[in-house]
Amino acid sequence: MKIEKIHHIAIICSDYLASKKFYTELLGMSVVREVYREERYSWKADLALNDEYIIELFSFPAPPPRVTTPEACGLRHLAFEVTDIKAAYNELLSKGIAAEPIRIDEFTDKKFLFFFDPDNLPIELYER
Repeated sequence: MKIEKIHHIAIICSDYLASKKFYTELLGMSVVREVYREERYSWKADLALNDEYIIELFSFPAPPPRVTTPEACGLRHLAFEVTDIKAAYNELLSKGIAAEPIRIDEFTDKKFLFFFDPDNLPIELYER
């Protein structure tokens, strides 16, 4: 088997409208497709970043919350690359999104920071 690339990341959210707004209006992703799956009482939105499909956003009735942040077994965080971490930090703050202070990766000397989506999924921004 030869894996070519990551196709998408699936995220289950507790408040579909809040998460959809967060990923589209605040982070700038676009909705490629959105469907309501009546048999599951579930919305599904396919989200793209720079015209590349990357996230499936799901809603389900009463999903359990994350156990810990971020050290539970399973997905630890999402990481997105940015050109200017300081500008990204300021933009997050201007949009009312709390972000941790910018840090330096001790192995790469690159700048990064963390913030959280509406369900406390950690999201990292990593400077190119």
